[in-house]
Amino acid sequence: MGPDAGPLPVVAIVGRPNVGKSTLVNRIIGRREAVVEDVPGVTRDRVTYEASWRGRRFTLVDTGGWDPDATGMGLRIAEQAQVAAELADVVVFVVDATVGVTDADEAVGTVLRRSGKPVILAANKVDNQRLELEVAALWSLGLGEPHPVSALHGRASGDLLDVVLDALPEAPPERFGVERGPRRVALVGKPNVGKSSLLNKLVGEERVLVDPMAGTTRDPVDELVELGGRTWRFVDTAGIRRRERELKGADFYAGMRTKAALERSEVAVVLIDASQPLTEQDLRIMSMVIDSGRAMVVAFNKWDLLDEDRRHMLEREIDRQMVRTPWALRVNISAKTGRNVDKLVPAIERALDSWSTRVPTARLNAFMAELVAATPPPVRGGKQPKILFATQADVEPPRFVLFTSGFLEETYRRYVERRIREEFGFAGSPIMVSMRIRERRGAAPAKRR
Repeated sequence: MGPDAGPLPVVAIVGRPNVGKSTLVNRIIGRREAVVEDVPGVTRDRVTYEASWRGRRFTLVDTGGWDPDATGMGLRIAEQAQVAAELADVVVFVVDATVGVTDADEAVGTVLRRSGKPVILAANKVDNQRLELEVAALWSLGLGEPHPVSALHGRASGDLLDVVLDALPEAPPERFGVERGPRRVALVGKPNVGKSSLLNKLVGEERVLVDPMAGTTRDPVDELVELGGRTWRFVDTAGIRRRERELKGADFYAGMRTKAALERSEVAVVLIDASQPLTEQDLRIMSMVIDSGRAMVVAFNKWDLLDEDRRHMLEREIDRQMVRTPWALRVNISAKTGRNVDKLVPAIERALDSWSTRVPTARLNAFMAELVAATPPPVRGGKQPKILFATQADVEPPRFVLFTSGFLEETYRRYVERRIREEFGFAGSPIMVSMRIRERRGAAPAKRR
């Protein structure tokens, strides 16, 4: 991996309409992609682009494309600047040097000064030396030195990019190649489902107490296991039985230890007795894994005991009851005979890969633009909310944030999650999609969701 391992830093271009933001974007990315006309507020298409300068790659966000409705757009420039400051690593504030500082520029300057983010002040449309004298007036914005450029003619745009690069954060450390120790796998499931038998089969010797009586394993036992050419840390957890409020004594502490084991694991293997109908306990254990945010593999044990009728019935139970976890990877095994146990590790590796996947910001936003164009968000309160920008905020588990102009219904957010899965994978990993709402001025502030 190169110096840009991990997410690319984000540079946001903000400013009043018609100061030349899109022209500057085109100059930076080196190709004419953003829609440019000499009319305020006409940027309508994509708002994110991948760019590079001196070998350093970054994502460029053109805030001019956030609201194609020119009516009242000037009133929302400061609001856009606020969103830009939240999502960007560096903000480039573009001011028209031929006009000077306006009230809208002052409002944006105030927002950006409070943000604490690095701000580069670009004085655009400086096409000759006479105009360079006008640039000094922009110091009044309190954002440091104004940098004169001509986006149209390319004058000093390279100097501006040098300053942007200097302000970018250091490239994130490479995730791979860093010593992180054995990956941690929690074995969870209701009592007597075969967790200890499976661990013994994986370890290759009888190290864990196995007894047909339910609930004989009380303590989590960590085992370092060599499988598929790498070492894994398996956490065998005490069986979960009954609801928490009904747990007594040793069983109560066993349930607490299972939660603790999930917290210090990265992926959970949920063992289910395939010879018996799915129980409320099975589903509750899967809910515990979902709530912990861990990757998940569901292993249906005792598969050797199933006849055709039971297999058919099990498929129906899975379709009906596992609606919250259609993304979980599934393996049919027999801990007793060793059948298909070798398929467990590839499933765990795939789930962990999904859990660590990061989608490039530019690719994510290009996909979101296509998705919204094909299926726009439903109208709410007579207005149609827009998805202004999307970013993946985190991995392990993957978390996506949608910056929106209004509330997105839960059904639409679930649709977005499903389409993200279809496009980018994430088999075996939960993903979380939340939104940050930017209401119009005068409206009550929206809560994070």
